[in-house]
Parts: sequence; structure tokens; C-alpha cells
Amino acid sequence: MTEPTAIAKLKTNNRGFAKFAAIAVVALIVFLIASGGFYTVDQGERGVILRYGAVVGTAEPGLGFKLPLIDKVVKITVQNRSQLYERVSTYSRDQQPAEITLSVNYRLPADQVAKIYAEYGSEEGVVNRLIDRRVYEQVKNVFGQFNAVTAIQDRARLNAEAEAAIRDTVRGPVIIDSVQIENIDFSDAYEQSIENRMLAEVEVQKIRQNAEREKVQAQITVTQAQARADAVRAEAEANAAATRLAGEAEADAIKAKGAALRDNPELINLTAAEKWNGQLPSTMVPGSAVPFLGVK
Repeated sequence: MTEPTAIAKLKTNNRGFAKFAAIAVVALIVFLIASGGFYTVDQGERGVILRYGAVVGTAEPGLGFKLPLIDKVVKITVQNRSQLYERVSTYSRDQQPAEITLSVNYRLPADQVAKIYAEYGSEEGVVNRLIDRRVYEQVKNVFGQFNAVTAIQDRARLNAEAEAAIRDTVRGPVIIDSVQIENIDFSDAYEQSIENRMLAEVEVQKIRQNAEREKVQAQITVTQAQARADAVRAEAEANAAATRLAGEAEADAIKAKGAALRDNPELINLTAAEKWNGQLPSTMVPGSAVPFLGVK
């Protein structure tokens, strides 16, 4: 075989090997895709890697590879979740039946997904075994410490105590973020009695307000009458004082005149002369003297 022929044959073999290698790579990729040789984990999840059913590790968010037909990845969400509990039957301290609706917000810790799968199997197992029974138990315990009226009027304290009780008793790979009592439903008969009581209280309050208003009005009337009486009394006292002063002044004047007449007997004649108009009387009693004039 000549050298050009050998070189050509070698090139042909290389091309055949390259073609085979490409086909093998494509076949491997197809096999990996078909058999699940890789996986992806979302940001809000964590993966539990199982090998023949046994936990061998965990997977963070992103793209990962596993052994086809041997490994399996179970995804567990670690985002905040909410579980709704409707119509939880319970009794208040004063024996009033009620049905409570509440929600529990929780999340699974990302660093404990392997334990969660190994001990509880899934998120549902955690909720069923750790949260559900504690919620029903603690809601009944806490609500039983409140009277029906108090539970309605002091709803915030009821909610806070229920949340604290559930958090304290739920122990395991789960975090309770919050508890919210959505509704408290009493029996129709009790709700009607509450409505009647509220109406009665409103009516009593209305009567009290009317009584207070009338009391204030009476006080105003008394005050006004007292003010008028004080004014009349003050006026009478002023008139009496004025009369007394006038009488005292007149008495003093008379007394002064009397003293003056006593000390000056001729003052009467002087006063009469000063007041005489100079005319004699048109008629006179026979034998009488001319008035006011003492002519010798």
C-alpha cells in the first residue's frame, strides 16, 4: 500500500471515530435527559437527594446532576405557607358554644429539609403531625379561659394568647410565624341575646343621658331662680337702705330746725315775713290781728 493511500485511509478512520464519538455524546445526552440525569431546584425550595431511597444529601436552588435510575430528588418548599382551620368547635368559660376560624402562617427551615423528609416524609406530614393537633388543642384551651363577651370585646388579647400557646407547644422542624383568629361564630340564640342586651344597654344609656340633661336643666333653673331672688333681695335691701337714709336725713333736718327755733324764737316770724307777698287778707275775723306783723 502506497503512502498516499495509507494517509487517506487514516483520515477516513479518524472521521469515522469522530462521528462515532459525536453519536455517543448525543446518545449519552439523550439518555441523561430520558432517564433524568439532572434536576433543577427553585429558589423557594430545597431538594433532598435519595439514593435507593436513603437520604444522601440536600440540594440548593439551581441546576444539579444525579445518577440516572439510581438517585432521586424530592423537593420541599421553604417559603411561608398558610394553613386555614375552619369551624373549630369549642366552649367559652361561661359554657357558650362557638365555632372559630383561624389561620396559621408557618415555614419549614431550609437547613432541616433532610430531617423533615426522614422523620415526616413531606410538608404535609409536618402539618398533620406537628401543627394540626396543637392548633385544635390550644385554641380550645385558650378560648375556654374567656367569657363569651370578653372574647368578643378583647379579641386582640385572645389572639395573642392563642398564638403564644401554639408557638410554645409546636416543637419540631417548623417555624410558626403568626396566628390570626379570623372569625368567632356563636349560636344564633346567643347572638340574639347579645343583640337584645346591647339594645337594652343603649336604651339605659339613653335614659341616663336624659336624666342627666334634666338634672342639668333643673340646676340651671334653680340657679336662674336664685339669681332672680338675689336680685330682688338686693333691690329691696337697697330701697330699704335708701328709705332709712332718707328718714334719718329728714329726722336730722327736723331736729336741726327744732334746735334752731329753740335757740332763735324770732326765726319763725322772720321766715313768715320772708314768705309774705305783701298783701293783706281780703277778710278778717273781727278783733283779730293782722297776720305775720307784730306792729306796736
